Amino acid sequence: MKQIYSLLIGLLITVGVFAQAPQKMSYQAVIRNSTNALVRSAAVGMRISILQGSSTGTPVYVETQNKTTNTNGLVSLEIGAGTVVSGAFATINWAAGPYFIKTETDPTGGTTYSIVGTNQLMSVPYALYCASGVAGPAGPAGATGATGPAGPTGPAGATGATGPAGPTGATGPAGPAGATGLTGPAGPAGATGATGATGPAGGSGYAHYIGEAFGGGVIFHLWKDTFGTEHGLIIDLSDLSTSQPWSNITVTIIGVSAQNYWNGLSNSNAVVAQSGHTSSAALLCLNSTNGGYSDWYLPSIQELNMLWKNYYDVSKTIYQIPGAHQMLPNLYWSSTETFTNNAYYYGFILGGANHDNKGNTNFVRAIRAF
Repeated sequence: MKQIYSLLIGLLITVGVFAQAPQKMSYQAVIRNSTNALVRSAAVGMRISILQGSSTGTPVYVETQNKTTNTNGLVSLEIGAGTVVSGAFATINWAAGPYFIKTETDPTGGTTYSIVGTNQLMSVPYALYCASGVAGPAGPAGATGATGPAGPTGPAGATGATGPAGPTGATGPAGPAGATGLTGPAGPAGATGATGATGPAGGSGYAHYIGEAFGGGVIFHLWKDTFGTEHGLIIDLSDLSTSQPWSNITVTIIGVSAQNYWNGLSNSNAVVAQSGHTSSAALLCLNSTNGGYSDWYLPSIQELNMLWKNYYDVSKTIYQIPGAHQMLPNLYWSSTETFTNNAYYYGFILGGANHDNKGNTNFVRAIRAF
């Protein structure tokens, strides 16, 4: 049976402040035939299905499209813009997921679909859900601003009219009159002092920062544990390989010990501990002593996702370090296994996770934690 090894480059959904979310998703896939060769610069017929619940779930929307691959075997399309077979894209309830994209491809451009692949939708399509969801609770009230300076004193009011005189009392005997002293004039009011300068803003509370050259590489993630101790993740300054299979063992599943989404070190150790293991992307990382450190490992899929979110700050620093190399717009292996013969990789092109056959070759870059 032919299979498809496809790359979910990105699902780009924008929700405006005053407009509805566009009812389309951008989708890119690398088309390979049954011999694992790229289908280059060829017209292909595709049937795309949105499945609910599982990779074999009920199709809630089906469409067909005819596209042409580029010289790298890449095909780009917008799901929701094709010829509708069943369902309506705009009525999909994204809150009732998970959802999977099933692609069926005819490499001759017709409708005899011989290449089949299914990928789970990650977090991006939920922008469509957010666009139609109810508004969240109101945030807390902001702090009260400082009291402004007092305004100038207004003019004195007019003197009221004098009331009628009372009756004259009997005149007592006159005493000697004392001289009345004159009242001196009031002194002028003192000038108001100048307002002091505003003090500097408080810091973030971290000793390190994202994009800092530190510990043999560049920091791309920071956090504090329950005791307030600062920790972080560091990306190596160079790729360890540009053409490395995930493992020499390609048809045996390792299981949950190598399927962690955030703990790449645990996954890496599980890969090299597999019976019959001799080489892998994980072993390259575990054996690395780059920067004078020996605790490198192959990152998990979520650790690569966090690196992508801070890709600009990290790349800007790597660019300034002599001898360092930028992460290229290619596919990088993660240490997270998916199926018996597949593992996750991350596409540093538009950003996005997908899985590939363990025997195929991709780029490798190690990380370490402190």
